[in-house]
Amino acid sequence: MVDDWRADRIGSALRGENPTVLRRLDAGFAVIGDVQFLPGYSVLLADDPGAERLSDLPREKRLAFLSDMDRLGEAVERASRRLDTAFRRVNLEILGNTDGFLHAHVWPRFAWEPADLLRMPVWLHPRDNWTDEQHALGPRHDPLRKAIGDELDRLRPTPGRRAR
Repeated sequence: MVDDWRADRIGSALRGENPTVLRRLDAGFAVIGDVQFLPGYSVLLADDPGAERLSDLPREKRLAFLSDMDRLGEAVERASRRLDTAFRRVNLEILGNTDGFLHAHVWPRFAWEPADLLRMPVWLHPRDNWTDEQHALGPRHDPLRKAIGDELDRLRPTPGRRAR
């Protein structure tokens, strides 16, 4: 057993030991982000620990991952819109610059963000937002976790019908 699930996010999700997992999807895991300075920040982790980039997956699995990313993005959008009237949009990103495993970021964006950052990449937010305990994931985020998970359930594709 991995003492710190952060050291093996995908392996711990596969073993059911990653506490950030919201739902198991077709090609990965929807997880709530470690920081919540933009409430609802979520990540899609590929379920293949050996995949470093999208092109490492076979085409069918690649398309499933992208479909999961779309589903998580829509779930975050719906939950964020319901919980905060200042919600503006969702940004989706597959970067791979820091962590050596395939994952996608789902960032909700809000009108209350500082004006100079409102139309800029999330990565330009102050470094303190990423490390400050005030923004760390905690029990106060449980309603948000539930809202995103409920939306993921509503958006679950049924056989023979495309997700809406």
